[in-house]
Amino acid sequence: MILDRYLVRQFLPIFIVAIGMFAFVLSLIDLFANLVRYLNYEVPFSQILKISLFYLPKSVSYALPISLLFASAYILGDLYARNELTAIFSSGIPFWRFSLSLVIIGFMATIFSFFFDDVVVIPTLRVKNELARIALRHQTSENNSDIVIKARQGQLIYSIDYYDHAAQILNGVSIVEQNSQGAFVSLIRAQRATWNGEYWEFVNPVIYQWEDGLLRYQVLPPTDAYQEQPDTFRRHAVKHEELPVREAKFLIQDLQAAGLPYIEAQADYYHRFSFSTVSFIVMILSISMGGRFRKNILLMSLLASLSAAVVFYVMEMITMMMAKLGYIPTLVGAWFPVVVFIIIGLLLLKWAKT
Repeated sequence: MILDRYLVRQFLPIFIVAIGMFAFVLSLIDLFANLVRYLNYEVPFSQILKISLFYLPKSVSYALPISLLFASAYILGDLYARNELTAIFSSGIPFWRFSLSLVIIGFMATIFSFFFDDVVVIPTLRVKNELARIALRHQTSENNSDIVIKARQGQLIYSIDYYDHAAQILNGVSIVEQNSQGAFVSLIRAQRATWNGEYWEFVNPVIYQWEDGLLRYQVLPPTDAYQEQPDTFRRHAVKHEELPVREAKFLIQDLQAAGLPYIEAQADYYHRFSFSTVSFIVMILSISMGGRFRKNILLMSLLASLSAAVVFYVMEMITMMMAKLGYIPTLVGAWFPVVVFIIIGLLLLKWAKT
C-alpha cells in the first residue's frame, strides 16, 4: 500500500538517527562510569576504545526500544501537525490500519532483538567484561571452597572443602549416600579426588556403613560409580548473564540438580524472553501517543518517549528484584511489566483520535 511505504520511509531515517544517538549516550555512560579506574590503572586509550566498542552491541540492544518509541511517536505527531493524518482519517482509513506497518516493524524488532542479544550481545559483552577485568587487574577464579551439592535426584550429597578447577581436583571429599526415602546408606570420605576424564579417582577413601547396628568403616575399593562432571562443582562461579539462552537453561538445571541457589539465574532466563517483547510494546504506546501533540512535537514526543521508557524500566527493575529475592515467582517478575504495558497500550490505542 502506498501509505504504508510512505510511513516507513518517514520512519526509518528518524529511527536510525535515534538509535545511533541513544546507543552513543549509553556507551558514554558506561565509559564515564569506569573512566576514573581506567585512569588510575593507566589503561591505554586503544584498550579503552576496544572495551567501549565491545560494549556497543549492548548499548544498541538497550537503545532499540527507546528509539522505536521515539521515532514512531515523533513521526505520527509530525503527520498530525501537518494535517496529513486529518486527510487520512477523512478518506475513511482507520488509524489502526494506517499504523499497521509500524506494528509490524515492532514485531519484527522483537524477533530481531531476541536473536541479536543471544548471538551478538552476550558474546561481545563477555569479551568486554573480560577485557575490563584484565585492564583493571581484577582477579577471577573458577575455584570454589566449601561446596555442598546434590546429585542423582538428591541421593548423593557432596561436601567439598576446595575445588581446584585447573587441575580438576576435589580436596576434602565427603559423600553421603541415601536411598529414595532419604534414609542413610553410606558415607565416603577421602583426602582428595582427581577427575580422569570419565569418573573421580579417590585418594585414601574409606566408606562408613551400618552393619549389625554399628557404624563400621572399611577401605573403599576402586570404583567408577562417581561420574558427576567437574563443571558441576564450579557452576555458581559462572555468570549466567554471560551465557546464551541454551547454556543458561542447562545452568539452571545443573543448579537445581546440585541443590544450589537458582532463582536469580531463572529470573534472568525468563527476562531474556520478556525483554525482547519491549519493542512491540513501545510501538503500541507510540501509536497511541503519536497524534496527541500538535505543538512542540519534537520536545513533547521525546518527553513522552522517555517518560514511558522510564516507567517501564523502573517497574521491570522492581519486579525483577522481587523475583530474584524470591518474593514473587520468577515468571511473574519477568512478564508482569510486559502484560501491564500491553494493556495500557491497548487502552490508549482505543482512546486515540481517529
